[in-house]
Amino acid sequence: MTPSLIPSPIQENWVTNASLLWEKRLFLGYVGACALLVSAIIAFAMPKDYESTARIMPPDQASSGAAMLAAIAGHSLGSLGSLAGSLLGSKTSSALFIDLLHSRTIGDHLIDRFDLQRIYHKHYRIDTIKYLAHRTVITEDKKSGIISITFTDTDRQRAHDVTQAYLEELNSKITHSNTSSARREREFIEKRLISVQTDLLDAEKALSQFSSVNTTLDIKEQTHAMVDAAAKLQAELIVAQSEVESLKEVYGDQNIRVRAAQARIAGLQRELSKMSGSSDPLIETSEGSPVNSNIYPSIRQLPRLAVPYANLYRRVRIQETVFELLSQQYEMSRIEEAKDTPVVSIVDPPLVAEKKSFPPRLLVIVVFTLFSILAASVLVIALHLWTRMSSIDPRKVLIRRIAMDMRVWVRGLFTLRGPL
Repeated sequence: MTPSLIPSPIQENWVTNASLLWEKRLFLGYVGACALLVSAIIAFAMPKDYESTARIMPPDQASSGAAMLAAIAGHSLGSLGSLAGSLLGSKTSSALFIDLLHSRTIGDHLIDRFDLQRIYHKHYRIDTIKYLAHRTVITEDKKSGIISITFTDTDRQRAHDVTQAYLEELNSKITHSNTSSARREREFIEKRLISVQTDLLDAEKALSQFSSVNTTLDIKEQTHAMVDAAAKLQAELIVAQSEVESLKEVYGDQNIRVRAAQARIAGLQRELSKMSGSSDPLIETSEGSPVNSNIYPSIRQLPRLAVPYANLYRRVRIQETVFELLSQQYEMSRIEEAKDTPVVSIVDPPLVAEKKSFPPRLLVIVVFTLFSILAASVLVIALHLWTRMSSIDPRKVLIRRIAMDMRVWVRGLFTLRGPL
């Protein structure tokens, strides 16, 4: 025989095993038929599962009122309003909705609502919670943010009802949380409004008293006006003094025109001295309260009055800004508290399943049948190898010894336990 026609050990084993299996084809066919029948019974005996899926879209902001308030604040209060608007924005995310759906509170409500502890035959409530969580699949689409809620049950109508109940419980939880938050916010803002209003009145009163005592209306504008008026008086005084000197040379010191010009110069000097004034023009009245001796503060008084006036004016403006912002926020919190609109936006509502989702009966039958035939084939080959193996083969001796020890161990176990 040529070397190319001599079968290799692998070819010989393969041919031997294939021949053996062909000889046992009736047995393997019987095993396959029995496996087919048993797998069909198992597949059709397995309870059907039905899925109901709902898809929701959580809002980017918890309320439109906060966004409206942020827009109003940003429009009316400038940079301070922009800061307030950014602080008022909410941060509701999909992760919050998913955690709420997995929460114990919603699970307890669903168990009590549908009597799931009795339906699922659970002795402990915690086991029912775990089984409910096992039956519920909640996923999020990372790109769109859409949340999918899928519940599986042996009853198609109950699967739909529980999925719908998830949406209702989630919306109720969010609405109650928002309403409670709006009520607490309104109560807090009410207290702050009273305090800020009192501070605003005090600031306005302090500015009014300061302005009344020092006859200040607008320090900046008054300074410009006083400087301009003093400059005009100074110019008129210089012109008048030049005119007097020329008149003296022409008419002498005792001329009536010279005296009139000198009188006019004296008047201008008094006005200029009065306008320049002193740094402390306050005098005591008969009632003992200080008042300004001049109608308007002098130029020397203006630098001293500028700083306290600016502080008082700034305090009034700050209190006015805070009061305006709080007033707007208070109105929006009242609107939020009165609102009772759904928070969860439903993209796809749950539907009653038209077909089962589990078990895949054909797949169960095929897999179980093929596995049974494969197991029977392995058993046939193993028995064939066992019969061909020599009685003094170390592998056979070891297997027999292990089997004998196992029988002795089992027999001794039952002997120790005694009769029941």
